[in-house]
Amino acid sequence: MAQPIADRRDVDFVLHEQMEVTRLTENDTFAEFNKKTIDMIVSEARSLAIKEIMPTQEPGDAGCHFEGGTVTLPECYNRAWELFIQGEWLAMPDSPEWGGQGMPKTVSLAANEYFLGANVAFMLYHGLTHGAAKMVEEIGSEAQKKTYLKKLYTGEWAGTMLLTEACAGSDVGALETTARKNPDGTYSITGSKIFISGGEHNMTPNIIHPVLARIEGAPAGTRGISLFLVPKYRVNEDGSLGEFNDVVCTGIEHKMGINGSATCSLTLGGSGTCIGELLGEENKGMRNMFIMMNDARQLVGLQGFGVATASYMHSLAYARERIQSANMVKPQEGPVAIIQHPDVRRQLLEMKANVDAMRSLIYFSGICHDKVKLAEDEETRMEYSQLLEVLTPIIKGYITDKANEVCSHGVQIYGGYGYCKDFPVEQLLRDSRIFQIYEGTNGIQAMDLLGRKVGMNKGKPFMAFLARIKKTVDEAKGSETLAPLAARVEAVYTRYNEVVVTLANAAMGEKVQSAFAQSHPLLTATGDLTFAWLLLWRALVAEKALAGKPKKKDLSFYEGQIKTCAYYVNNTLALTLGRLAAIEAMDDAVIGISEDSFGSK
Repeated sequence: MAQPIADRRDVDFVLHEQMEVTRLTENDTFAEFNKKTIDMIVSEARSLAIKEIMPTQEPGDAGCHFEGGTVTLPECYNRAWELFIQGEWLAMPDSPEWGGQGMPKTVSLAANEYFLGANVAFMLYHGLTHGAAKMVEEIGSEAQKKTYLKKLYTGEWAGTMLLTEACAGSDVGALETTARKNPDGTYSITGSKIFISGGEHNMTPNIIHPVLARIEGAPAGTRGISLFLVPKYRVNEDGSLGEFNDVVCTGIEHKMGINGSATCSLTLGGSGTCIGELLGEENKGMRNMFIMMNDARQLVGLQGFGVATASYMHSLAYARERIQSANMVKPQEGPVAIIQHPDVRRQLLEMKANVDAMRSLIYFSGICHDKVKLAEDEETRMEYSQLLEVLTPIIKGYITDKANEVCSHGVQIYGGYGYCKDFPVEQLLRDSRIFQIYEGTNGIQAMDLLGRKVGMNKGKPFMAFLARIKKTVDEAKGSETLAPLAARVEAVYTRYNEVVVTLANAAMGEKVQSAFAQSHPLLTATGDLTFAWLLLWRALVAEKALAGKPKKKDLSFYEGQIKTCAYYVNNTLALTLGRLAAIEAMDDAVIGISEDSFGSK
C-alpha cells in the first residue's frame, strides 16, 4: 500500500536513528516520552491526518465565502477542527499549565509534518493561533495570560498576526495604524491591515489579533512601533465574551493557492470603538513581534516541507502504478511502470534527496529547541538558541525554494494529468508558491543571512554551525564507502568559507549593493552545503546500521540513504561550486544597469 503524505520509515529513521530523540527522555522534563510513547504520538497524528484532514484538501480548495463582513470557511473543516482540538494537537510542545502537552518540540514537528502534508491551508489557522499564544506567554502580563493563553493553546479561540498594510509591506516601519491611550490604560486602535491569514472566520467564537501600531507621538519608523492585543470580541472580567470590538473584515483575497485559508483585509476602529491593550513595553513592538515572527518563519519552512513530502509520496505512488512505454533495455517485454524510465527516476531521486534533507533539517531544529529548553547553563542555552537563529533563514528561505521545485517535479512526473485538477499534485504546487513570499520574502531571508547571521556575535554562531558540518565530513572521511563523497563535500565547504568571507567584507564596504545582489545565491549555496551535510550524516548512520546486519526488509532503506547522498553530492554540489565562483566574482550588472535598460516604458 502506498504511503500517503510522508514515508513513515524515514520519519522513524530521522527521529530515532539520526536525531536519537529518545535521549531527551534522560531529562525529567521529557521522562514520560519514551520510544513507545513517541511512536504512538506519530501514529495517532498520521491516522488523524490521513483519515480526517487529508479528505478536506480538495473540497477546501474551493475557498472561503465572504459576505457582509463575515467569512465562512469550507464546511468540511468543521469536523477536522473539532477532532484536532479534542486531540490537543495545537500546543503539543507547550506547558500543560496552559493547555499544552509538554512533549519535545522534535516530536511535535514529526506530527505536524503529517498534518501540514494533509492540508496546509487548514493548518494555517492553528499555526497562527499557536504563534499568537506563544507571544502572550513570552511577554504578556499575568492578567493577559490568564485571560487569553489557555483559550488559545486549546484552540477554543483563534489567533492571528496583524503586520502588513497597503503602505507598509516588508517596510513595517511605514505603517499608519495608530493607538491613542485611554484614561483606563487601554488604547483606541485605528487603521487597516491586509493579507491577514485567518483574520476573520466562523470556526471559533473569538479571534485574538496581535496588532502592530504606533502610539500617538511615538518616534517614526520601527523605533516607535508598539504591540497590542485586539480581540474580535472584548472579553469580560469573568472570561465571557462582551461586545464586538470594531474589527471589521472588508474582503478576502482570491489567491492561486491555500484557498481554504481566509486571507483578509481588516479595518480596525472604523466606528471609533476598537480597543486594544498593550502587549509588552511601549515602542518595543518590532522586537516583541519577532518572538512570533521567528517561530512563524520556522513554521513556514515546515509548511513547505509538508507539501513537498506529500507531493513526493503521491508522485512515487503514481510512478509505480502508471504503465507507459517499454523499458529501454527490455523493449520486448512491453509497457512498464514509468518508475523504470531514467528521467522519471532522476526526478524522483531529486525529490527524495531534497525531502530527506528537509526532514533532517526540520527535526534538527526541533532538537535545538529542546536543547534550549533543557539547558542547565546559559552557555548551552545560547549555543542552541543562536544556532536556531542561523538556521532560520535556511529553514524558511532555502527549504521553501526547494519545496516549490519538488512540487513542480511532482506535476511533471504525472505528465498531463499532473497539470489537471484530477490529481493532488497540481494543488500542492499552487499551495507551495506562497511559502517563498510570506513571513519575510526569501530575498529578505537572504539579506538576513548575509547582513545579520553571518556576522552575529562576531561570527561565532555561524562558525559553530560550519564546524558541525566539518565534524561530519571528517567522520565520513574515515569510511571507505563515504570518503569520496566526503571529499567532495569538503571541497565545497572550503570554497564556501572563502567566498562567504569575501562577500561579508564587501557587504561592509563600497560594493555593498553588489554584495547584497548576491545574497540570494549565497543563501542557495548555504542551503546546498547544509543539505549535503545532512545527507552525509544520514549516510553515516545508515552505514553503521548496515554493518550491524539489519533485517532484510531494512537493507534497501539503508542502502538508499547512501545512494541518495551520492546522487546529491555528485550532482548538486558541482553546480554549487559554479554558483560560488559567480558569487565571488560579484558581477555588478545588477547594480550597474539603468532602469531604462530593463525595457521600454
